[in-house]
Amino acid sequence: MVSLRLRLGKAGRRWLLLFHRWAGIVAGLFFALWIGSGLVMLYVPFPALTEAERLSRLGPIAWDQVAVAPDAALRAGGLGGVPAAFGLEMRGGEPVYRIADRDGRRATVSARTGARLGPVTPEDALRLATEGTPEGAPDARVAPVERDQWTVTARYDPLRPFLKVALGDPAWTELYVSQVTGEIVLDTTRSERGWNWVGAVAHWIYLTPLRARPELWRAVLLWLSGFAALGALSGLAIGIWRLRLRRRYAGGAVTPYRGLGRWHHLFGLAGGIGLSTFILSGWISMNPNRWFSSSAAPATVRAAYAGQPRALGLTAEALRGFAGPGTRALRFATIGGSWWVVADDPADGTAGVPARRADDGAVLDDAAIARAAGAALPGGGLRAAERLGAYDLYWYPHGSDPRPLPVLRLRFGDPDATWLHVDPRDGTILQRLDRSGRINRWLFDAAHRLDLPGLTGSRLLHAAAQWVLNLLAAGIAVTGIVAGWRRLRRTLSA
Repeated sequence: MVSLRLRLGKAGRRWLLLFHRWAGIVAGLFFALWIGSGLVMLYVPFPALTEAERLSRLGPIAWDQVAVAPDAALRAGGLGGVPAAFGLEMRGGEPVYRIADRDGRRATVSARTGARLGPVTPEDALRLATEGTPEGAPDARVAPVERDQWTVTARYDPLRPFLKVALGDPAWTELYVSQVTGEIVLDTTRSERGWNWVGAVAHWIYLTPLRARPELWRAVLLWLSGFAALGALSGLAIGIWRLRLRRRYAGGAVTPYRGLGRWHHLFGLAGGIGLSTFILSGWISMNPNRWFSSSAAPATVRAAYAGQPRALGLTAEALRGFAGPGTRALRFATIGGSWWVVADDPADGTAGVPARRADDGAVLDDAAIARAAGAALPGGGLRAAERLGAYDLYWYPHGSDPRPLPVLRLRFGDPDATWLHVDPRDGTILQRLDRSGRINRWLFDAAHRLDLPGLTGSRLLHAAAQWVLNLLAAGIAVTGIVAGWRRLRRTLSA
């Protein structure tokens, strides 16, 4: 029996060494790719048009041209039902109502004539993209785009196809104008595009033909990161197994290896836990077996939260009473069966004027939000509501997303122990966190992004911790790649 256990132990160690060697040869380049691209992502996020940027591109609402009431615009849009998004803003020199239903369909209605506007032309896109640019951007060019590297994700599907306007400016700015709505939905510069090729695109393996097929992309990342995680964990196990602190090897060494192998072992001891945690948490980010719920509120919750409001009942003239001097857009939100009007000013952001109810001008308060949310999640009832004026363990700056304050946290007694984070200014549900989401916050955000107490509030400390751990991991990857190449060359030449 003892002899059998010894033989099995010896065979197990041999297979562990063989697996790690060949897993390292296969996955080593991916380790190096993920480490280097992750450091780039600390400073250059994936291109996106923020709400502040979007509002800054809009002109002030031309109130003298607004002649159509919101209810008439909804009828002209022809989408039916309670809209998921509804607002008034400028499209070039014309005020328009923009409407989106819960299936993603879009409609744009002229606030001047009440007509539903059709797809924009290349000439329209050029005019919309270059208004306000110096000298009208005479070198601007327009090209049609259905899907490309920067618009590959499904969230852009309702806005396709696009007209991409290259402004010909020193930054090589490109603006994407939706042919469906005439909105500028994305801006990129040459610097952003270049750095993202060695940043987010490489890190997420975000190649357009693959990412355009979400389930295939997810399966590839799951299998690849899962195999890489096993390779990293096997290396960590071997590193600890071969370490001797008491009965040392010849010459007092703590490692049996020499030359490059010695450096690989020592780097593995110093950074192996960090590398293994990084790779394993990256695998978890792909949500294996659908263990974790989305942080976006389900459509059923959003619909119940909105309720079934009657008509707004506002005239075109009455709208101006809800706007301030810097208002660039009015949004009409449905919360708890009532219409609320939100005035958006790029200078104010989320610290601006709270929403007001359309029928009586009452200011949106936490109690109204809590009542609407309580009806949306009736399973266990609303247990607690608190307004956060400072960040904490579950609401904190998240990469390039600063996350607004204050925020309203609503806790429910449903079977999933759901929390909702809601913007108290306009009632927008910003995040849904159930029990699985709070677990995922520690398994992925903490382990992969180092969103840890003491680090999330300091960009300097957070970046320093990332650099230290990634440089140690880079030492493991580089020494492993060189050793693997030498082994592979000997094998092939034998």
